[in-house]
Amino acid sequence: MPPGVRELTVLGEFKPFGLIVEVTDGELPNEKFSDVYQYFLFDPEVAGERDEADGEEAEFTMPREHELFIRGNRIIWSSVSRVLKRFTLPSAVIKACWSHLGDGSETFLCVLQIGCLTIYNISGEVVSLPLPRTVTSIWPLPFGLLLQQVCEVNPSLNVQFSSSSPVLGSREMLRQRKDIGKSSPQIFHSPVTYDLISKGDMSYTSSHLILRDPLEEPGLTYQEERGKLNIMKDYDERTIWTSGHLPLIASYNKGKMQHSVWAVELINSSPEGCGSSSGYVVPDGVLPKRVSFRRIWQAKGAKKAASKVFLASDGDAVPVICFLILEQKKLLSVGLQTVEINNEFLFDVKPDVTWTIPAVAAAPIVVTHPRVKLGLLPHSDIIVLSPENDLLLYSGKQCLCKYVLPSCLWESLVSHNWESAEISSVSQDLKITGLSDAVGGCVNVSVNHSQIFRCALTGGPSSSLANDCIAAISEGLRSDLYNYFLSLLWGDSYSDPSSQRDSSIHFEWDALSNIFLGICQKSRPIHQDQSRASPSSSWEFLLSSKFHKTYSRLHSGMICSRDPLDLEGIVPLGSEIGGGETLGKPFELLMESLYHLHAVYESLKMDNLRKQDLHNLAVLLCSIAKFLDEKCYLDHYLRDFPGLSKVIGSCTTTSSDRKPPSLFRWLEKCLRHGCFSTNLDDLPNLVCKNGSSIVNRARKIVSFYSVLFGDKPVGKTLSSGLPCHIAPGSYSSSEELTVLAMAGERFGLQQLDTLPSGVSLPLRHALDSCRESPPIDWPATAYVLLGREDLALSFFTRLSTSKEFGMQTNMNIISMSTPYMLHLHPVIVPSSLSDSTSFESTKIEDTDSMDGSLIDGMEHIFNSCTQLRYGRDLRLNEVRRLLCSSRPVVIQTSANPSVSDQEQQQDQLWCIAQRTAALPIGRGAFTLSTIHTLLTEAFTVPKLVLAGRLPAQQNAIVNLDPNIRSIQELKTWPEFHNAVAAGLRLAPLQGKVSRTWIIYNKPGEPNAVHSGLLFALGLQGYLHVLNLSDIYQYFTQDHESTTVGLMLGLAASYRGTMQPDIGKALFFHLPARYQASYAEFEIPTLLQSAALVSVGILFEGSAHLQTMQFLLGEIGRRSAGDNVLEREGYAVSAGFSLGLVALGRGEDTLGFMETFVNRLLQYIGGKEEISLLTASIEDNRSTAQIADGSSSNVDVTAPGAIMALALMYLKTESEVIFSKLSIPQTHYDLQCVRPDFIMLRVIAQNLIMWNRVYATNDWIDSQVPEIVRNGIKYLKDDMDDMEEVDVEALVQAYVNIVAGACISLGLRFAGTRDGNARELLSNYALYLLNEIKPVSATTGDRFPRGLSKYVDRGTLEMCLYLIILSLSVVMAGSGDLQIFRLLRFLRSRNSADGHANYGIQMAVSLATGFLFLGGGMRTFSTTNGSIAMLLIALYPRLPSGPNDNRCHLQAFRHLYVLATEARWLQTIDVDTGLPVYAPLEVTIKETELYSETRFCEVTPCILPERAILKRIRVCGPRYWPQQVELIPEEKPWWSSGDRNDPFNSGVIYVKRKVGACSYVEDPVGCQSLLSRAMHKVFGLKSLSASDLHVNGQRELNSDSVDQLVSTFSSDPSIIAFAQLCCDNSWNDRSDSNFKEFCLQVLFECVSKDRPALLQVYLSLYTTIASMAELLVKSDCAIWDSLSISSLKVALAYNEAVSRGRLSASGGIVQSIFLASLKKRFEEILNCSGQLKTDLTNYLSSGLWIDHNKPREHKDIILLSWYLKWYGVPSPSAIKTAVEKIRPKLKPSTSAVPLLRLLLPSTHIDAISEIDRVFFSNSGRER
Repeated sequence: MPPGVRELTVLGEFKPFGLIVEVTDGELPNEKFSDVYQYFLFDPEVAGERDEADGEEAEFTMPREHELFIRGNRIIWSSVSRVLKRFTLPSAVIKACWSHLGDGSETFLCVLQIGCLTIYNISGEVVSLPLPRTVTSIWPLPFGLLLQQVCEVNPSLNVQFSSSSPVLGSREMLRQRKDIGKSSPQIFHSPVTYDLISKGDMSYTSSHLILRDPLEEPGLTYQEERGKLNIMKDYDERTIWTSGHLPLIASYNKGKMQHSVWAVELINSSPEGCGSSSGYVVPDGVLPKRVSFRRIWQAKGAKKAASKVFLASDGDAVPVICFLILEQKKLLSVGLQTVEINNEFLFDVKPDVTWTIPAVAAAPIVVTHPRVKLGLLPHSDIIVLSPENDLLLYSGKQCLCKYVLPSCLWESLVSHNWESAEISSVSQDLKITGLSDAVGGCVNVSVNHSQIFRCALTGGPSSSLANDCIAAISEGLRSDLYNYFLSLLWGDSYSDPSSQRDSSIHFEWDALSNIFLGICQKSRPIHQDQSRASPSSSWEFLLSSKFHKTYSRLHSGMICSRDPLDLEGIVPLGSEIGGGETLGKPFELLMESLYHLHAVYESLKMDNLRKQDLHNLAVLLCSIAKFLDEKCYLDHYLRDFPGLSKVIGSCTTTSSDRKPPSLFRWLEKCLRHGCFSTNLDDLPNLVCKNGSSIVNRARKIVSFYSVLFGDKPVGKTLSSGLPCHIAPGSYSSSEELTVLAMAGERFGLQQLDTLPSGVSLPLRHALDSCRESPPIDWPATAYVLLGREDLALSFFTRLSTSKEFGMQTNMNIISMSTPYMLHLHPVIVPSSLSDSTSFESTKIEDTDSMDGSLIDGMEHIFNSCTQLRYGRDLRLNEVRRLLCSSRPVVIQTSANPSVSDQEQQQDQLWCIAQRTAALPIGRGAFTLSTIHTLLTEAFTVPKLVLAGRLPAQQNAIVNLDPNIRSIQELKTWPEFHNAVAAGLRLAPLQGKVSRTWIIYNKPGEPNAVHSGLLFALGLQGYLHVLNLSDIYQYFTQDHESTTVGLMLGLAASYRGTMQPDIGKALFFHLPARYQASYAEFEIPTLLQSAALVSVGILFEGSAHLQTMQFLLGEIGRRSAGDNVLEREGYAVSAGFSLGLVALGRGEDTLGFMETFVNRLLQYIGGKEEISLLTASIEDNRSTAQIADGSSSNVDVTAPGAIMALALMYLKTESEVIFSKLSIPQTHYDLQCVRPDFIMLRVIAQNLIMWNRVYATNDWIDSQVPEIVRNGIKYLKDDMDDMEEVDVEALVQAYVNIVAGACISLGLRFAGTRDGNARELLSNYALYLLNEIKPVSATTGDRFPRGLSKYVDRGTLEMCLYLIILSLSVVMAGSGDLQIFRLLRFLRSRNSADGHANYGIQMAVSLATGFLFLGGGMRTFSTTNGSIAMLLIALYPRLPSGPNDNRCHLQAFRHLYVLATEARWLQTIDVDTGLPVYAPLEVTIKETELYSETRFCEVTPCILPERAILKRIRVCGPRYWPQQVELIPEEKPWWSSGDRNDPFNSGVIYVKRKVGACSYVEDPVGCQSLLSRAMHKVFGLKSLSASDLHVNGQRELNSDSVDQLVSTFSSDPSIIAFAQLCCDNSWNDRSDSNFKEFCLQVLFECVSKDRPALLQVYLSLYTTIASMAELLVKSDCAIWDSLSISSLKVALAYNEAVSRGRLSASGGIVQSIFLASLKKRFEEILNCSGQLKTDLTNYLSSGLWIDHNKPREHKDIILLSWYLKWYGVPSPSAIKTAVEKIRPKLKPSTSAVPLLRLLLPSTHIDAISEIDRVFFSNSGRER
């Protein structure tokens, strides 16, 4: 058959979009590259942007190819008219390509430059690799990037080659295969004998290199020759093509004039020194893979390399490599074969699959098989430009058609470029001269007028039905039959291109139908009276056919007729066929096509939106079935569309009794009897075929039903053999497995809505039964299916931090949702209430303030989370006011005649300035981790203002007088703290803080501000981005605070890592570590103290022996010229550091701890002997540097030694160490030990005996020795009897013991908000406060009175504020109102009450910050490391002034940051995206203090620690339940962005149930009485038509209904339905019943939260209503009986629920409703008097209509309903059953039992009718 002619679809004139982008960007190209540019078009899949739609749901749109435009050093990546990315490189680009690198599936853009290879990933990260040699080109491979090198010395080879024939000769190289061992899938291996070169021969260089990972160096490649491997060093083999899908390479050797094809294989490297015959086996994966080339084909005779090489497919679906040889004007195609052995793929050339096609240009293009893939490759055809300039389409070597340019293109060219006189000449001269840039079904076509047009070969697909049918035929037919079909499809039926313009939009479907109808017509004998002149084209033949006329008459009332023809006198198609005529291949094509098109037909039944396509296909199938005499098939189609019986008629003979597969019949059987009782023969073959994309929907439905009724997955299929992809996740029921199957097959809610209502019910039942509590390990798509977007977004958030994020894109989740729910994705949590809440309420409330909105570092604290947490109170405003240090403070002065006003102002200002200087420490805790900075902006630090203002003098500003006091000394460290507070606002690792940003914020001169910023960044873990040179430059600045901040920050960033480089930098600042020969550096003691603690943090928990020995010596180091006043601080720092290094490891260190303990006890003042091993500590140091003289200065060393022991034995419960730190029990011992040391001992004892700390009064009393307790008890009595007792010593000891016990309680219950600890500490704080100055009445006489007589006020103040700090540590992050009031009172005390002390103000500020830690979103942990950091930060020695660092470095106060955890949890409504209140049930495990406990919290809240947290459950009636199961572990809380975090960085998404308001709108719950409200508004009891007209007050108010519904439900479908069904235009008599039904359904769906059932209820209701309407109306628009099948499936579902085959408490649709539908339909069937007559005629004759007796359309419809409803078999099956029964049936015996046995699926009523027709008296006579 000659090829047909088609017109190209011209999409427009082509111009690289990169040229347009250059013009719009305004960047003119360099003169050097002004005329030189490259571009190439590619499929988005090449760059990893895969289309996620299934073949079934894919839209028929033109492919959106991408473009990569290259000019000079710029690359522009664009899609259609949108720029995706721009790349600018340092040098000119030689070549760019996409390639897969690494182990994952990520695609990289590889750019070759001179001496450099730059690699970009999709996210923009870049890697630059220097190239060792000159690389000429790069080529992509499936597992790496091939680099071709140029030879250093050009060999002077001039090989002459002569060929006897000018035709390209070929020699195929096939070799014997060997057995191959196992390896991982998709890895290509070569079974060769290893003969690799040794290291000594590495001087050989490889001509080709392979880059397999962007972080590795290119590796060598090897060539297999005669079973051995040698390095590939043939520089003449120039690569001309590689495949990104298959490991194949094509090369050309100019010297040999030879083309070659190589298979690239991965081989295991042989171990060095092991020959090939040694038999040594190395496990796979131990040695790296090597890449080898194996030549599989070669051909000589071409003087030049092929101008183009590509992969295509031949007619037998075999991949072929095509070489375009321009010099011979031929396209050479070589077939490939793939052999899979043990999951390994071997490639070779397929014998006898080689052909040539005349061509001057060619390209692969996807036309005939648009949705078919051959493995990883698309099924590609070949578009060829012949030497005669004809554009031909080939499928393999078969030419399908010729393409020509459309004539309209000539007119457009002429109108734009030439005079009208030249039109004729131009139209004759316009020729196609070239092809390029083929992507999918589009190609660039060059014409001889220097223009390029983008053309599509498939045109705009107008008929999805035609595409589905063609694809089904291509999947089902044998290759020879399909090639025959292609010759018909692409043959002369398209010979007239102009017919495409004149035809309708249904041209494709009409043409496809024409092919099959043409076969039917040509195969019939032509009668004499029918012979006439043949039409000029097939299209005219179709228009003049009887089929077209009858088809048009049938659709006259339903579809606009395209050609108004006279329909009178039309008779059905002829039915006479020669019985013995052999039709050959056309007949076979029709027979096979019937089966495969029937599969499409059954699949289309599962889509309500394609009923018109279903009808069109039924018309075609009826004609084919009638021609083939397939009476059962014809009867099957006529039952669905009974109206066709008037046109098609019936078969006069029967060629076979094959029962057509029926999908509805299979589904009904599955529901009634289970999947194992069904027969797969009832399903079309294509449905059960793996990989079929055309009937995907039917396959999915069948697999879902199979799983729901007991089928189990076995690999990638079910046990029944059906292919089904199950999503990963656990399941315990068939319903849960069904949901996973739906998620795995990506069958979403949108697809579920398009199913027939009855078919969707079992699937909706499975979703509904799993909705309440689905498993926690399901994918997000499964949760979206259930309507649990809260769980889906929680999963989606966790997944976004992992590499699997690409598998769960946002589009994937959207595809599973319904179109009207797209507003839910993605949910964006607002960071502030700026959109809904005015910031007027967030300004600092101060009537005297000049500018309440001044930037103070806390303006960001007001957001939706904090607003929800603290409600409507103003405590955050008050905290902001109290901690603000950026505004002048109000000074109130009073007249004093003895002192001048100025001196009084200065004195008062000095006192207030000290308080202001202490505020930043607390502000840092308050704003900890609360903002996310932009890396493009400079970091701002709020000002520290120490000035005052006088409101009485118009807010005049008063500054401190520098002549009176040193202002700089006052501001140095406060400025540092202010910068630390500003830096701590940054959230840890929220975004990658780069080294560039830190350096960008570095000032020209070092200052305290940048020092504090460095420290804060280090505490948040950011300083790891600094390199050693940056650290060195900071240290060389010789700035004290900068060095302190950097050392502590680096140690915090590298905490516990023992990083050697950081350790060296820290030890450099410790001169004691130098050798004796080194010159001593003058390093301040302050820096040394910071270095000591930094070393401890760096080596935390390591128990590093040498470091511990050094630190032990530093505790007792004698003062050698340094500041003696800071000696205690140095010793304390050394003690802290030693404790950190051996943190909690006092019991498990290897035998050397005894020596350390003895020395530490000596430092404390114990009487233990010094161990002989002590000398080993002092080997490398002088003895004078360890102790002052023969003994240690206990006053200096004791604090550090106590702290060291406390941390070393933290939580170890060591009785020995506990006893060594005992509190003095005698008067003498009390007088020998300093009272503040007693406090330290109490703290140390309790830290060691961690589990013995209880929050009770008795426990605190137990801490006080009996002698002290007895002495304190009699303070109020006559003291004469106690003259010999030092009462002051007793009281001092008592106060310090109580303070130490309270600090121990604070550490033990840090961050727990324990009620007992809170009450206990509050009582003791109030007790001491009253002892200082009575401020409130106290109850009871439990506490001793009169302490202030025997203890100085400073000690009482110190102990009071230490207790306050401990209280705030326990209640950290809680924002407790009572404690906050106490803190505000303490801050407001005047100078006479101790107000002026800097240390006390710092304690109040820090306590305030702790109470609102992180804005109330963070709290403290009680892990060992956290307790250690809290102990350092809360060390009970408060500074006396801003510059006091003698006993404790002030910078250490910020180390509390390392003890914090973000255990904050908030709930976000998934529908609104806003935080909401939600009740939680928190379960904590059993501990020594309490049993397993459950308590309730309301979000937002702070959770307990991970060590005790067992379960979190969203409870309450308003939100869908959600449970998070946890395993209590002694681990820190999950860090931000941790993919294992079950709380998604503190967020749980919740979904509100329909019928409930949020707790913000309805705190009490009075509005959630849904049932009462709905009945009141709807007035269901009086919804009769008469009431609506008589009583106007009963009429529904549509506004009230939809407003009420919108209050309870956010589902857009429910709200829209409420507005529609309550429209006042419905208030007439005819619609009242339907309106009542709508209201009832609305109430049902709202009350049970099942909005999707609206569609089901309405569909089933309107189906029955339309059927009833048919009886009274003659013009009813019912043309099919498909709804009967859906209704039967719904009733079968109801039966399955009632009989317990579906596990649930009940059905999702009311069983009474379904039963009423069944009863009503049977009543409709019984109302027809003509039905019994028509049924008798059908059963007896097999005819639908009696042509002698005209029937109305409704009679035929009713007959089809009856046949489908009662499951009546086809007439041939009935006759077969009757013939079996008749001989065995006795007279006067009923045939019903035997008929029931032979026809088990037929209803008893229908069997009775069959018995009446065939076995009545008249029937027996037949």
